[in-house]
Amino acid sequence: MVLAQRLKRWAQSIKRDGVTLWFATRHSGVPWYAKALGIFVVAYALSPIDLIPDFIPVLGYLDDVILLPGLIWLAIRMIPAPVLGDCRDLADQWMKTKGGKPTSRVGAVVIVLIWIGVTFALWHGVLQPWLGA
Repeated sequence: MVLAQRLKRWAQSIKRDGVTLWFATRHSGVPWYAKALGIFVVAYALSPIDLIPDFIPVLGYLDDVILLPGLIWLAIRMIPAPVLGDCRDLADQWMKTKGGKPTSRVGAVVIVLIWIGVTFALWHGVLQPWLGA
């Protein structure tokens, strides 16, 4: 198999597993700790805003290439096999009928709040003391 085809299949499986987690966070058979991680991953994965913007060279794509797939993999491993099968079926059905992944406005709000918090912390912890000295 050609490398490009393998990468495309891997990317499709990651996308499907992101939608699978979206369904798993609503399933009663998922343990609370898996739901907690799943909610965080889904909010971040489906957010239209990245924690590290893509325009930042190299770092901007690290979350998309390493962090997000790793978190999805970890969250998927915490879900019991029968529940995971049900959620994957729902995800496949969603992607066939809707043609893509859902979006999360809550995830976007969380990312914006994180950026505001980091900016506030940098201002008060670094810039304001440096400018005042």
